[in-house]
Amino acid sequence: MPTDIEIARAAKPQTIAEIGARLGAPAEALIPYGWDKAKIDRHFLARLEASEGPEGALVLVTAMSPTPAGEGKTTTTVGLGDALTRIGKRTAICLREPSLGPCFGMKGGAAGGGYAQVIPMEAINLHFTGDFHAITSAHNLLSAMIDNHIYWRRTPTLDPRRITWRRVMDMNDRSLRQIVSGLGGNGAPTETGFDITVASEVMAILCLARDLGDLEARLGRIRIGEDAEGSPVTAADIGASGAMAVLLADAVQPNLVQTLEGTPALIHGGPFANIAHGCNSVIATRAALKLADYVVTEAGFGADLGAEKFFDIKCRQAGLSPRAAVIVATIRSLKMNGGVAKDELNQEDLSALERGCANLGRHIANVRGFGVPVVVAINHFAADTAAEVAAVQAYCAAQGVEAILCRHWAEGGAGAEALARKVAELVEGGKAQFSPLYADETPLWDKIETIATRIYGAGKVVADGAVRTRLRRWGKAGFDHLPVCMAKTQYSFSTNPSLLGAPSGHELHVREVRLAAGAGFVVAICGDMMTMPGLPRNPAAETIGLDAEGQIVGLF
Repeated sequence: MPTDIEIARAAKPQTIAEIGARLGAPAEALIPYGWDKAKIDRHFLARLEASEGPEGALVLVTAMSPTPAGEGKTTTTVGLGDALTRIGKRTAICLREPSLGPCFGMKGGAAGGGYAQVIPMEAINLHFTGDFHAITSAHNLLSAMIDNHIYWRRTPTLDPRRITWRRVMDMNDRSLRQIVSGLGGNGAPTETGFDITVASEVMAILCLARDLGDLEARLGRIRIGEDAEGSPVTAADIGASGAMAVLLADAVQPNLVQTLEGTPALIHGGPFANIAHGCNSVIATRAALKLADYVVTEAGFGADLGAEKFFDIKCRQAGLSPRAAVIVATIRSLKMNGGVAKDELNQEDLSALERGCANLGRHIANVRGFGVPVVVAINHFAADTAAEVAAVQAYCAAQGVEAILCRHWAEGGAGAEALARKVAELVEGGKAQFSPLYADETPLWDKIETIATRIYGAGKVVADGAVRTRLRRWGKAGFDHLPVCMAKTQYSFSTNPSLLGAPSGHELHVREVRLAAGAGFVVAICGDMMTMPGLPRNPAAETIGLDAEGQIVGLF
């Protein structure tokens, strides 16, 4: 079997103008970045948004809790999109842009795999159209303007001890988590730090804004700190939002590429549903819904993180109503959740598989709790046995959900046609009754408790007095209506990444809360979760390079 990168390079893609025409976007609506990728012009998007007529059906692809064995959520999203196209549905795929951090860290590329990929794979995984660079620049421009504002003692007066705005970069670098800036007489020494770009509020704003005007208004609402009396100071107060919007004017336009089989794919916005909201942009999703009959999108990590944030943050803010959800599972990851070591996953173990299915079962119950019909996609691996597949299908049937074996990695869209037909059946059955987990008016602390107990199975939520005081203060200031974005390990329903399966009654510790007033949510950082990841012992960067012909090797 050829490698992913060999498969991608052997593809014969259509021109981006042909892909745009297939989607219903004329050539004048596309801003080409070479011949194989383009941005969709915002003026065309504005006309599209204002147009009347039916919208497509939104289908979410989520997953069981991830493990080092891999689940293949993006691969399944691509395979399902291609399969829906094969059965005659006008389909578009909406994905998130990969971050350079995990590309050079633990994960490697994030453009699908096998015969279910989006292309050009190397460009998508690396600099692509420069969106992340623009977000990083806009974020750090605000940081520089804050320091300059303090240096020149401009009004409103900022208290250097109460600055909450940090810096960002799109790379894993643990040494920058906590730093002191302004040393050597270059301003007032200030304790600060770096987050990874995908955790930036600017990233969230770009993903949740409806248009350029909404983007600039949200940027202006960013809270950067307080004055000496404790009154909030925003980006607009120091005159930064206009220049930030200028840096983001191109980045806010979604990117159009294609799958190996020519299905249009809009890739726009940030990943990392463990520390961010982890969904692609509202602009891309709404455009796709206007242009296609079926829109397949993904949300990061397991359904306890990505799907919950997709439902409670993105759908709430954008007025979206998903019609069906696919939960991706693998035999390998189910066995790992049942206690099998990674190097023993190729051996049949029905007992461990049965124990691990509890993880999948909780995700099924959680997603159905939002009123969205569910199907399970068993992403096939070569070592899976017929008995193991049958056991998972029997378990899911007992939960009232069908589990379908999918071979899209090896066969492309043809290997996911059964899944596509089931998704179409769920959508056309009209049984979706989507509803968020909690009401807007629910107090912030109660929202955190609701997510922790109903989604994570926690028995208790704890936080120190400063966290609770801050939440009450924000509530009194009119922010109780905001949803909550939980920052938690992706590997477990708990805050302990080694506690696999479906633990219940555990204690969830909320260590810190951050107000993202521009994005429109409150971040609750739980356990030991970091908003600036570190590189692993053996980072992927060590095996990435160029061959004698100058082609990239090791990215997948």
